[in-house]
Amino acid sequence: MRLRVLAVGTKMPDWVYTGCREYLKRLPPELNVEFVELPMGQRGKGADIQRAITREGEAMLKAIGDHDQVIALDVKGKPWGTEDLADRLQQWQLSGDNFSLLIGGPDGLAPECLARANIRWSLSALTLPHPLVRIVLAEQLYRAWSINAGHPYHR
Repeated sequence: MRLRVLAVGTKMPDWVYTGCREYLKRLPPELNVEFVELPMGQRGKGADIQRAITREGEAMLKAIGDHDQVIALDVKGKPWGTEDLADRLQQWQLSGDNFSLLIGGPDGLAPECLARANIRWSLSALTLPHPLVRIVLAEQLYRAWSINAGHPYHR
């Protein structure tokens, strides 16, 4: 199983990379989680936001493996508790499939990415900055693994 996190935005602040690395290095080698950064569409004064979202979506769709199961992180998705994620992670590992988790940019995911998703998952009803979502996701994946492994981190 390969688990890839496709995230819009490059050149994140150091705290984002540090936070993600901290949790990913704790995972065992058989749970390979890879973060892939995709370029953010142009934003700013006079920018066409819809065009930016479309470009981000095109890059994301190209990065998804042809047979990957796709989980879109979307505020309108279904909320999962940590135990739910642990159960799903265990199912994913047993399936042998590859998975792509999609993190959109500041304006969310392109409609085409949402349509490609097998599942829509909401991390929170709160609006989170997309760089912080990376760290929360990495931590929750580690926490889910720790539950499944009987590791004391979860307590």
